[in-house]
Amino acid sequence: MSNRIVILGAGESGTGAALLANAKGYKVFVSDAGSIASIYRDELIANKIKFEEGGHNLERILKADEVIKSPGIPDSAPVMQAIIQNCIPVIGELEFAWRFAKGRFILITGTNGKTTTTLLIHHLLAHAGRNVGLGGNIGTSLARILLDQRFETYVLEVSNFQLEGMSEFKADTAILLNITPDHLDRYYNHFQSYVNAKMKITQNMTENDHFIFFQDDDVISKEIITRGLDVDMLRVSREREVNNGAYIKNGELFFKNPDGTLAFSLSEEEIPLRGPHNMVNVMSAILAVWKEGLTELEIKEGLKSFVNAKHRLEPVGEINGIKFFNDSKATNIDSTYFALSSFQEDIVWIAGGKDKGNDYNTLLPIVQENVKALVCLGADNQKLIQFFSPYLPVEDTHNEVDAVDAALSKAKSGDVVVLSPACSSFDLYKNYEDRGDKFRKAVANKISDTHSINQEVQS
Repeated sequence: MSNRIVILGAGESGTGAALLANAKGYKVFVSDAGSIASIYRDELIANKIKFEEGGHNLERILKADEVIKSPGIPDSAPVMQAIIQNCIPVIGELEFAWRFAKGRFILITGTNGKTTTTLLIHHLLAHAGRNVGLGGNIGTSLARILLDQRFETYVLEVSNFQLEGMSEFKADTAILLNITPDHLDRYYNHFQSYVNAKMKITQNMTENDHFIFFQDDDVISKEIITRGLDVDMLRVSREREVNNGAYIKNGELFFKNPDGTLAFSLSEEEIPLRGPHNMVNVMSAILAVWKEGLTELEIKEGLKSFVNAKHRLEPVGEINGIKFFNDSKATNIDSTYFALSSFQEDIVWIAGGKDKGNDYNTLLPIVQENVKALVCLGADNQKLIQFFSPYLPVEDTHNEVDAVDAALSKAKSGDVVVLSPACSSFDLYKNYEDRGDKFRKAVANKISDTHSINQEVQS
């Protein structure tokens, strides 16, 4: 067993790994190039784990028998180059924690939809009384969970960065929702490298394991053909009927056995989420829990009480018959496309932020079909304005309060206002949560103001 462990990065993943390694008797040293958040620094001190912040002591790091790298650190970082040149084994936190875990593992990845699908799987299993844990990229690190809890099943959202750090880890059920260009700065703009990272979710799987994937995704379909995976493949489709999987037709979700017989079906009206993209998430989640032994009744009962995570097409209020939705998590073109495809009503769309080099041509057809006006919310909205102003009315705003006011001026009763930025939040906000929270507050304040005005008029 490697005795000296160095952990790079002291966020949730790194600190969780440090605590677990320390508990298992390793000599642990934590190194962070930046400042360590007080909540994690206090944990390291309380557990007498040695650490440094504000830089890396290479002499000490290179004495490691093994390095656990936090997901956000690229191999191109100087400290990583030194570690690689010295042939020190490097793994991720999930790979390390998995060595000490017993139970079944359900892993979920994809460019979009990971969190919704992960939360739904966990909810359905927990609602049915299963002993199930939730973690990974969604919040709590697996290493931290294993410090004092043991579950029969672990449901983990995994990013491409986390998948990079896996070698022996094996999923019992793996879900791949979609693969579209994202994080290409990490891969030197080489899309196939990003694809390869996502496909690592299938590593080490056997014919007894389940691989659930969205077959309408051309990238995934190509990879399935070229890789020749020897696993139980369950297909999900919005376009065609499938066996051993799920598909949607005329507002009905069908779940088929391998021999093509119908196992059960659900009406789209029974699903607590909206939008075609969420039907893919739901079908994938249901297939996963079905393979874990949940019955049709248990699934339908669990769906009734599911509430999605914040900032994902989250309803946040209604003003004079105009409904507002917070989709601040939509920080790329694909996510926004899904959001704008999710409504029958006319949409006033709020978008903008720090542009990622977006090509808005992809959005143009759905915008022309569903959107009546665009309200820009960002520090510099010129790219959005120049692209969309020939096609629809565009307003330029630079804070959430003005954006809500502008949206109301463009909307009428029966319309929806959707914040779905297609851009990152870092021009005006700390993160997408901060942007969504402030948007929600702006809507709530406007509801309160409108209520007060209506009361004054009535009196």
